[in-house]
Amino acid sequence: MIPNIICLVVGYFCGCISSGYFVGKIYHIDIRDTGSGNAGTTNVLRTLGKLPALITFVGDLLKAIVPIVVIRCLMDGNAEYLLCLYCGLGVVLGHNFPFYLGFRGGKGIAVTAAVVMSAAHPIMIPIGIVIFVAVVALTRYVSLGSLFVAWYIPANTIVFHRDNPLFVHMLVVSLAFTALAYVQHRQNIVRLIHGTENKLGAKKDGGIV
Repeated sequence: MIPNIICLVVGYFCGCISSGYFVGKIYHIDIRDTGSGNAGTTNVLRTLGKLPALITFVGDLLKAIVPIVVIRCLMDGNAEYLLCLYCGLGVVLGHNFPFYLGFRGGKGIAVTAAVVMSAAHPIMIPIGIVIFVAVVALTRYVSLGSLFVAWYIPANTIVFHRDNPLFVHMLVVSLAFTALAYVQHRQNIVRLIHGTENKLGAKKDGGIV
């Protein structure tokens, strides 16, 4: 249990590196005070443009990928994937609730995608991209595509780790990613239900990360 907690804590502090917030500070703004009010890539794109958004996106990916890759290099056996999940969950928590920013961060989709890229089976990456792009292309709701992304980690766990002795533990942690994404997107979900969610290309949108 101690290794799990260590990975969760290390992941949290990695997640607290808020790329969107620091990019905003370069432009002398608090990105959380503009647009959707969240410190993710979509809000940076809408507020500051493509290059700042790209820097934000890459930064958010790396803060999940780097610690998980380190775990995969150092660990082996049945517990490796579980430790990666704990680390990734910590990153999402740090991204969403950074302690030094009053626990106001992003929505966790970019870092969740980074966990998929670094911890899941490689086949999940192209499948996930196709599903996300298809959902957004058909509906023009980025938030809806993001809610689909939230199921990639539980799906990977069920498909590729169902025979692992730690499967139930892994599944519970995997579902925590999904639960966090849905909690963070609760306002988007309400707007989707009522048909008032902003579509891709509109002046305002819900922000995905």
